[in-house]
Amino acid sequence: MYDAGRRSSEQRAAMIKVAVVGTNGLAQYIVNCLATQTSHQFVILSRRPSPGLSAKGWQVLQVDYSNAADLRFKLAGVDTVISTISGNPQLSLIDAAAAAHVRRFVPSEFGGPPSLRPQNDLLDQGRRAAILRLHQHEASGMRFTIFTCGVLYERFGPGGMAASQIGLHSHIAREGEYLMDFRRRRAQIPYSGNSGQPAMVCLTSAHDVARFIVAALDLPSWPREFRLRGERMSVRDIVAVAEAVQGRSFEVSAVTRSSLQDSLTYARAVGDRAREGRLHHLLVTAENRYDFVNTNLNQLVSIHPERFRDYLIRVWSSAT
Repeated sequence: MYDAGRRSSEQRAAMIKVAVVGTNGLAQYIVNCLATQTSHQFVILSRRPSPGLSAKGWQVLQVDYSNAADLRFKLAGVDTVISTISGNPQLSLIDAAAAAHVRRFVPSEFGGPPSLRPQNDLLDQGRRAAILRLHQHEASGMRFTIFTCGVLYERFGPGGMAASQIGLHSHIAREGEYLMDFRRRRAQIPYSGNSGQPAMVCLTSAHDVARFIVAALDLPSWPREFRLRGERMSVRDIVAVAEAVQGRSFEVSAVTRSSLQDSLTYARAVGDRAREGRLHHLLVTAENRYDFVNTNLNQLVSIHPERFRDYLIRVWSSAT
């Protein structure tokens, strides 16, 4: 567990103001870590009033992403922006942050390495445009860092990512929509087209992603990309862990990159957008685009991430 009390007096003196943008589960994890583990000032930017967050004593500023002057005003004095929004609102946020002389910006990535993403990625959701815009603003002095964490454990928890208000427009937000259905003991295992081996995946809980990000605020310098993870395992091992936790075997089907591509082509032809999205996530997995061998943040901060097995036991032990 990261202990803010261990920080040196020099680090304690380097208090900064952080703006966390969005109110989804990841944003709330980040804010809670800021509030309980640091002395940093922070504000939450939200499109809508958030009385539940305000009731915790957290400062929530309502913003209009189509109003550049309002955004600049709300970002005045902010050192670091952590975004959990996407699309055009994030582009407006980037422009406003640069105009407000924000020092560094964390875009809403939190997935596989961006370098592995093809140019016309179905799952892009404006990420490429955001990175391009951030590059354009570097001349003004605003730097940016991507936090690459792989797949979130929450995809396999009760209610899926939607239970934490994460990835609601991803086609895999609900329980059992990606890779395996823990409750019904079913799984699809994507095999890599190149090696014929089960695909490899890096995984981290959203709570641990938040802890890593907040711990990184005390580091003297940030690279262009921080890579962090809780686990790295094959998709077959992910299912094996789930089977061990359940104490029962899963109904498992193996799919290849080629078969996924065929199914994807059919889903697109019949206009089944939801199935197309789910299949594309499996195809991305088969291409090992959620995998990275080395980390560079785990070694720099005192975070001991939760193991995947421990996560499954914890979240499903009280599930109905």
